[in-house]
Parts: sequence; C-alpha cells; structure tokens
Amino acid sequence: MKLQGIRVLDLSLFLPGPHFTMMMADHGAEVIALEPAGGEPVRAIGLKQNDQSVWFRNVFRGKKSINLNLKSDDGKAAFLNLCETADVLVEAFRPGVMKRLGLDYDTIKAVNPGIVYCSISAYGQTGPKALQPAHDLSIQADSGAVFINEGQDGKPAMPGMPVADMAGSLMAFSGVLMALLKKQQTGTGDYLDISMQDSLVAWYANVMGPPFAQQRSAVVKQERSWGGSAFYQIYQTADAHYLTLGGSELKFAENLLTALGRPDLLALCKLSPGPEQDPVKAFLRDTFLSQPLAHWQQFLAQIDLCWAPVRGLNEAIRDPHLQERGMLLTDEEGSLHLGVPIKYKNEPARPNFRLPLFSEHTKQQLTALGYSDAEIDQMQAKGAFLG
Repeated sequence: MKLQGIRVLDLSLFLPGPHFTMMMADHGAEVIALEPAGGEPVRAIGLKQNDQSVWFRNVFRGKKSINLNLKSDDGKAAFLNLCETADVLVEAFRPGVMKRLGLDYDTIKAVNPGIVYCSISAYGQTGPKALQPAHDLSIQADSGAVFINEGQDGKPAMPGMPVADMAGSLMAFSGVLMALLKKQQTGTGDYLDISMQDSLVAWYANVMGPPFAQQRSAVVKQERSWGGSAFYQIYQTADAHYLTLGGSELKFAENLLTALGRPDLLALCKLSPGPEQDPVKAFLRDTFLSQPLAHWQQFLAQIDLCWAPVRGLNEAIRDPHLQERGMLLTDEEGSLHLGVPIKYKNEPARPNFRLPLFSEHTKQQLTALGYSDAEIDQMQAKGAFLG
C-alpha cells in the first residue's frame, strides 16, 4: 500500500485529525492514536451498532490506541521516545498547549529532524483569533458559509455538513503528503499550521464574484450557485418529493425546454442568473409540480441533462452505484463502514475494520521502545498512563 512504513502519532480528537489519519491508515500507515484519560470522546457520541459508536468506527478503524500522561515526567519521556520513531505527528490542541507541555515542533524536531508535525486548529496558530475556541458551526458562521446557506425563508439555516472540519481534514492530509514527499528528497521534515477557517475559505473559488469584483456580499438566492439560475435549482414534485437541476449550461437547458415544448424560454437562460430568469423558474416550478417524482424520473432519464432526485441519507448511501464503488463496506460482525474514496489501480487501500480498545497498545509500544516489564509497571503505578 502507498503509505506502508509510515508511522503516525495522532493526538487529535473528534473529526478533522482522526478522519485524515484514518485515511492514512487505510492506505497502509501505522497510526498510533494517543487517547486522553477518558478516551476519544466520539467513542460515546451518537448511535451505536454492535456496541460501537458509528462515528468512532468511521474515524478510528485500523489504528492503535495508547494512553500517556503528557504532564508526567515518565509519560512525556516515553512520548518523546515515540517521536524519535515517527514520520508524522498530528495534534489539534488550542495553540500554545503543546509548547506548554514542552512538546512543540522545535522540541520534537530536536529529537527527530525528519518529523512532519501537523497542527490543526480552528483559526490557525497566528492572528487575533488564534486562541478563540470554535467548532465547525462557529467556523462556518464566522467565515460566511452559514450566510450563503440561506433557507427559502431568507434566514440562515443550520449547515447539513461539517465542511469546516472536513476541509481541514483534507488540507491536512494533502499538506502532510507533500511534506513527506519532500522529506524523501531532503531527509528533513516540516511544520504545518492548518486552520479550519483557512481551509474552508479556500473552497470559495467559484463564489467570490460579488465580494471581489463588487465589494459586496451576495444576494444569495439571486446568485448562480444558490438559486439565481433556473437550471441550478431545487424543484418540488406533485407528491411532495424534490428533484434538482444541476447544470446551467445552455445545452442542458435546450434539451429540457425542447422536451417540455418551451424552447422559446431558452433566450432567458442566456441572461445572467437572477430575476431575469424568473419566468423560466416559474415554468419549471409549475411543470414539476404537475406530476409525481416517479413520472419525472422516467421522463428525465431519456434526456441528456444534469439532474438528480433529492434522496434521504439512508436511501442514498445504499445506492447500487455506491455499492459497486465500494463506498459502503461491511465487516465480519455485520457493522457498516464508509468506504475509501481514493482508489488506486496499483496498491489499493485495505481498510482494517478492527477498532482498538482504549490504551490497548500502550504496553506494546513501550516494550518496543525498550522499556522492561518492571519499568512499565512502575510507570503505570506512578500515573504515566492508564491501561
């Protein structure tokens, strides 16, 4: 597998860090997660299947679990010994915490110059908001994502996806892989300052027209991507289901309007998104309301058109296409897992569905570092780790 031989120490919790290090584990990396005394919080969050949290299963598979008290001398010393053997360290504490623990990048680099040290935080390690606590919703709100997620009532709606968390995860994953590539050439690691807010804002490439060109916030429902275009829109059907048109290219507009007997409306589709396309929206709104979703599924399947029904999550994840793509996996106990999105022809991922018990590998890792059984027992007795 692509990351065979890479060793990762993961001190992060919840979603951004654990998600990206799990992807590394799926592709062969050895990921050692340092869990706090109470364990990774998502072990106990949300619904369970076969006595395991579904959330935990989807960020922790294939990892090893250790517990070290980084505030104790013995625990800190053991962690530094582990760092000497690692290629990557991931932490997601508030800025300054690792320095107070005496485990900041400069300290770790002194014992392992090749370490790729990745810090993930809400606002980054620098700037006026660096120490401000925030989770996904706060970052989305502060960065404009909640604003553009305006509901039909004109009020901001709760986001349906943790996009700040996941943007941070993917940016960290990309950054770490680039640093590892460079390390192969130079032998030297690097430090990554990954901000969830930076990562989210970087996703705005196609929607920055109003702020950049006109120094204004978008009038959300009049903009191309959020409702201003008749062919990038959500429409209700007669049986209270919904479908989407998802491609505003003129060829798609021409194909559908011709099939519906209204090619005369095509000229309006050539105009800018916004009120000028309202007659097309009104026609499509009334048209789709005239028949149930099943009718439109059959009708639209015959047209070259970007469209899709709005599916519930349970139905969507069990779609035959996703099944064939391997995005819904089942382990030996019958528990479900999300699949691996990065698909190589050579050396494909081999996800390991086993979930570690809390601190299951602490003694094993200490033994591998050269600690004797007596030393390990003494460390545990002194509170250097829980096992």
